[in-house]
Amino acid sequence: MVTNSEIQTRKTDAIARGVGVMTQIFADRAENAEIWDVEGRRYIDFGAGIAVVNTGHRHPRVMQAVQDQMQRFTHTCHQVVPYESYVRLGERLNELVPGPTAKKTIFVTTGAEALENAVKVARAATGRNAVIAFSGGFHGRTFMGMAMTGKVFPYKAGFGAMPAEVFHAPFPIDLHGVSEADAIAALERLFKADVDPARVAAIVIEPVQGEGGFYVTPKAFMRKLREICDAHGIVLILDEVQTGFARTGTMLAADQYDVEPDLVTMAKGLAGGFPLAAVTGKAELMDAANPGGLGGTYGGNPIGIAAAHAVLDVIVVEELCERANRLGARLKQRLDSLRADVPEISDIRGPGFMNAVEFKEAGSATPNPGFTNAVREIALENGLILLTCGIHANVIRFLAPITIQEEVFTEALDILETSIRKARA
Repeated sequence: MVTNSEIQTRKTDAIARGVGVMTQIFADRAENAEIWDVEGRRYIDFGAGIAVVNTGHRHPRVMQAVQDQMQRFTHTCHQVVPYESYVRLGERLNELVPGPTAKKTIFVTTGAEALENAVKVARAATGRNAVIAFSGGFHGRTFMGMAMTGKVFPYKAGFGAMPAEVFHAPFPIDLHGVSEADAIAALERLFKADVDPARVAAIVIEPVQGEGGFYVTPKAFMRKLREICDAHGIVLILDEVQTGFARTGTMLAADQYDVEPDLVTMAKGLAGGFPLAAVTGKAELMDAANPGGLGGTYGGNPIGIAAAHAVLDVIVVEELCERANRLGARLKQRLDSLRADVPEISDIRGPGFMNAVEFKEAGSATPNPGFTNAVREIALENGLILLTCGIHANVIRFLAPITIQEEVFTEALDILETSIRKARA
């Protein structure tokens, strides 16, 4: 039997060092919220491929849709020989993105590619170049994605100059002393000191920061961004790559705001583990690019399209938005019950089942990445896969499949509590 350590040795020799890996367990098979490694050990998956398999590993309905499509055709390149399922999924996403304005969609392959294309659309529609993003935000590892990402290490370090005309404003986080008023004032200073708003094509923001630490964009702040964009003719782009498809307790996190975004980027949970991403936005904006200016050889691959149709069906039929809210409430309640015994807990947050706990040094507000990593390592030793995030690496984010079995969820909560308590020993 091959072992994890044997494969790890081969990986070190064969795979570039820049591909960071959080664990040294190698998957052999998976089902719903459970993964078995090559040595036969079982783990509860609280990462879901970073919010990709919201509907669980190998959901029967998704697998059947993929198998059915594979019996018909696997690739034609939609720009060469198109197919109806691509059009129909576009129609479904156009209906899902909130707001009364007519929408249109394009399909690509990755979240970073979706963000790249959203910027292309915004620039084509406005004739402007500049883009504003926020500190702590994460938008991908392509050059424009890196430029928009508000975290240097490891995403930008060593890669040289970033694309020009990308600016960052502070993201409002009361916990870290940045109020909504502070963030708006900084944005206004940016307009006075660094970039004329008449040159800004787009403002890009995550409704809930993913890699940045699961900080939620306040509703009033989102409304103010909409006002600023309307006043200056700027395109408002919501990055829903990680927040989409029932994760936050609604189909899209945008559903929880009373503003209409101009463009929305989607990926991860859209196709239940198959590579697919999308940009959906106001039709007038989406039509700004010339024919041939958008797309890609694998964009909207028919297998990913088939999987996405099944994912959307599963979310509705199995009421996963409602379930996300119930599971998230149980998780946050369990964490909250530990506060009296664990002074390292700084904050517990997140909508739906997109939750996080932030750790600090006991008795101070100093971020505590060491304690955070200890919790993660102890949990892994006990069969629970956890992910960390945040600009200080002091946040554990919880992204289990929304379809997780009740008994498995209860087991995971017990392991989590034990791990947090052991980290204090």
